[in-house]
Formats: sequence, structure tokens, C-alpha cells
Amino acid sequence: MLHHDFRRFLNALDTLNPAQIEDAQMKIRDLRRKTEAISEIEARTNRDHKCPFCGDDRRQKWGRTRTKVQRYRCSGCQKTYSGRTGSAIGRIHRPDLFMVALRDMLGTSAPKSVRKLSRQLGLNKYTIWRWRMLVFSIIGDGGTTRFSGIVEADETYQRESRKGSREWVRHFADPKKVAPPPRPRWEDYTTQGLKMMPGLSRWQLPILTVADRGGARLFQRLPNRKSATLKRAMKPLVPGDAVLCSDGADGYKKVAATGGIEHFVVGSKPGTRVAAGCYHIQNVNSLHARYGEFIKPFRGPATKNLNGYIRWLEVRLAGVRPADVIRAS
Repeated sequence: MLHHDFRRFLNALDTLNPAQIEDAQMKIRDLRRKTEAISEIEARTNRDHKCPFCGDDRRQKWGRTRTKVQRYRCSGCQKTYSGRTGSAIGRIHRPDLFMVALRDMLGTSAPKSVRKLSRQLGLNKYTIWRWRMLVFSIIGDGGTTRFSGIVEADETYQRESRKGSREWVRHFADPKKVAPPPRPRWEDYTTQGLKMMPGLSRWQLPILTVADRGGARLFQRLPNRKSATLKRAMKPLVPGDAVLCSDGADGYKKVAATGGIEHFVVGSKPGTRVAAGCYHIQNVNSLHARYGEFIKPFRGPATKNLNGYIRWLEVRLAGVRPADVIRAS
């Protein structure tokens, strides 16, 4: 827009009525959202100049895409590409709304439910769900976390969930050919008066939580509650010169004994929660509380997606920005 046309546009704002002002604000908000999304995508291209097809770093501008993102033409293979080509977000038709969903996932406030966010953005709830699964694939595995000094370890538990599973549907459709699943549905415990198994059972999935006083932390889902499994998971995490603080589980004792690690056992009753003045597991207990607060609104995520939710919490606690996720895609 030319300068004098822009000045004429600003002067015309004084003549707008309240309804027109509201419409103008919505339009400007949408344009700002699209502009910010385009900037994040183009920043990814500016960071890596290489062609995603042949790796040549020679290129020239070649118009813009349908979503107004700068397109380039490779001087080597002559193919065109943009900042989204070859990335996990390459086939998203509304990158501006995807950025809104990503900011909701990684923001400081609690993330909205899929249904609430879909209503806010005017999208289908399954679109928001697919975007979240896409983000799970981008953030992936956080790699090996290094711990030192006083290392605290404990487990929390998540109830097993088979959301989306068709096993009971298949059984009811053909009970003669399809055997019933190994456990009742959770709703059957209330509707049919079944008794819950007391204490921890094999339907409670253990999640190992490790933290040190330097701020390093880790959530790791374990396949079972066996001491050998716990020992296998803890062995590469605790260095030989560290001090391990945990409860009295056999897995922790075996790790300490095998590696010659100083080990302090703390209890859950008053008077036993702190050993020798500074050895406790209050940091991991705090992480358990944050995990419970984070996972509660999802009403028990499907077990097959639990690792994604755990990694999502780790990314939120680490303060990862949406721009970092876009660059990693």
C-alpha cells in the first residue's frame, strides 16, 4: 500500500461505528496471526539455506506460495521449495492456526481441551487432535539427560487407558470368534459393581521420575514394576560420584550397590521424609504433583499416546518456544 493510501485508511478509521471497529480488529488480528506464522516458517529457511532435494545452497527467490510464504528455486536441481518443504508441517493448509495451537500447547497457561480450541479456531476437533499428534512426533524423544550431585528418584503411576481401542466393540459384535479383552472396561466397575483391585496393580503404569538439584529432570514410562526393570532404567542415569535419594524399592538399592553409589533411603511418613538434613525426594514429589495437574484435564490419555504426553510436559517445563519446535520440524 502506498503511503498516501495508508494515511487515507487511517483517517477513515475515525468514521467507523462500534460494529465496524470490531470487524476491523478481528481482521487485523487474523492478519497478524498469519504474518507471525509466515515469519516463523521463513526463519527456518533463513537458518538453513540448503535445498531439501539436492543439498545445494545456491538459490533464488521464486514468488510466494498460496499461504504467502517465500518460495525459492534451487540453482542446482531447478526445483522450487519453501520453508515448509520436507518438514513435518509441510502439508498443513493453515500454518497460522497451527501456530496458535502450538502456542496453546507450550504457553504458560494450561492448554485448552481439543474441543474448546477447535471451537475457538473454527476447526474440526479431529484437526486439532492430528496437530497435537504431529507435535508429539516433532518433539520426539528428549535424548539422554545427565544428572549429577544429589539425584532424587521415585515413581508415579498412571492408570492404563485404551481410548480409541475397538477390542470390546469387536467382542460384542462377534463374541464367539473374538475373546473378551483381559480386563473389564473402567465403566464396568461402577455400572456392574465390580471391585477394584486394592493398591497398585498391573493396570497402574509406573512412570519413573528423576531430578537433581541442578534442575535436570526426566520422566520415563516403565513397562512394569519389576525391580530389574527399575534397575535397568536407573543404571545409565546415575553417575558413580552422585548421591542417590529414593524410597526403599529394591531396584534403587541394587543400582546403588552395583555402582558403589552412596544411597539415602527416605520414607513417606512424617519424620522419615528427610535424611541427614538435606537428603530428600521433595523435588520429584513436586514433579509428580505437576504431572497430576497437567494430565488431569485429559481424563486419562490413551496408553499408546502416553509417552507423547510425558514428553509434552517435559517440553513445557523446559520452556521450549514454538519457534524452536518449528525449526526442529
